[in-house]
Amino acid sequence: MIARHLAKQLTSAAGKEPVVTVMGPRQSGKTTLVQHCFPDHRYLSLERPDIRERAMQDPLGFLASQREGLILDEVQRVPELLSYIQVAVDQSPEPGSFILTGSQNLLLMQGISQTLAGRTALLTLLPLSLSELLGREALDPARLRIPTRASAPDRDRWDVLWAGFYPRIHDRGLDPQSWLGDYFRTYVERDLRDVMRVQDLDSFERFVRLTAAWTGQELNLTSLAEDVGVSQPTAKHWLEVLRIGYIVTLLPPHHDNFRKRLRKRPKLHFVDTGLACYLLGIHSAEALRLHPLRGAIFESFVVSELHKAFANRRQPAPLYFCKDKTGHEIDILLDLGSRLLPIEVKSGETIPSDAHQSMLWWATLPGNDNEGGVLVYGGKDSYVQQTYTIRPWSLG
Repeated sequence: MIARHLAKQLTSAAGKEPVVTVMGPRQSGKTTLVQHCFPDHRYLSLERPDIRERAMQDPLGFLASQREGLILDEVQRVPELLSYIQVAVDQSPEPGSFILTGSQNLLLMQGISQTLAGRTALLTLLPLSLSELLGREALDPARLRIPTRASAPDRDRWDVLWAGFYPRIHDRGLDPQSWLGDYFRTYVERDLRDVMRVQDLDSFERFVRLTAAWTGQELNLTSLAEDVGVSQPTAKHWLEVLRIGYIVTLLPPHHDNFRKRLRKRPKLHFVDTGLACYLLGIHSAEALRLHPLRGAIFESFVVSELHKAFANRRQPAPLYFCKDKTGHEIDILLDLGSRLLPIEVKSGETIPSDAHQSMLWWATLPGNDNEGGVLVYGGKDSYVQQTYTIRPWSLG
């Protein structure tokens, strides 16, 4: 098992709260992690039809028969069970009594969020971070401006991004394209049909493949809907389905005026670059190296790494992007509370001479006292250039 940075937060939460819920996409390693952290808990998977039937038919009897700590895997399969769990822990609030996992973002699922809100520790386990894959310490987003001395990984960045970060691919040395193909078919045929109630699976699959072409770009939902041949409300609903399933994440544009932020188009990023490559028909790392979207996929990789770093700290990821009407753009804005840190992303091994122009523009905005920023590139060295920190693709 590859060590996961969330393990410390998980065991700490279980020592304080009677219910701990670990959310995340399928195959992100939730089952392996909770069984590793709680070996004495009884494990039951609600994916099994017989167990699911028992839980649905007699939830009180089902829970009463479990005297000790209990792991309930894929709890979204029987959402009604959560109300009975809440009653059980109100009567006997022993820390760590129930460890729940769910392959959807339960906070975004209608009905479930009301039951969970304020009553359980919520953790999110995303696919492996690069630091987990390399066996390094967790990335600290607050220290991005500090150059590192970590040795460069003995891996090609395009090999890593093409394979993606789902644990099973790396644990078992599986062929990424074959595994990701099976993963996507399972996701479409099981989760979407049974849980999300998506009816037109063929159109939805076409929607997901076309959405992959928008990774790393400002999303035009109207254009995407027209390309798929569905209404904009349908496309909006399906995009939410992808968010609930942790397939994509959206970066809102940052403005001082919060209302303006809500009205502008977000930037879309796939959470796993390997899955994006599969959906785009990129069949090898060499093909990715030459692909027109390689820069956008590399940017999505950096965004995903930052999301994972915050998730492993049980913190929301305060990530935005910035773009003005004249075309100036900051790829990522990281809100550190005391300042906004601009992050530019360049996929090449050499840094273009104009790479800092966007950050220079950002520093000259009226009322902006922030200076400096971070540039992540495809090379191996980390250093400071003027007021900017250069970080390698490995971020370590």
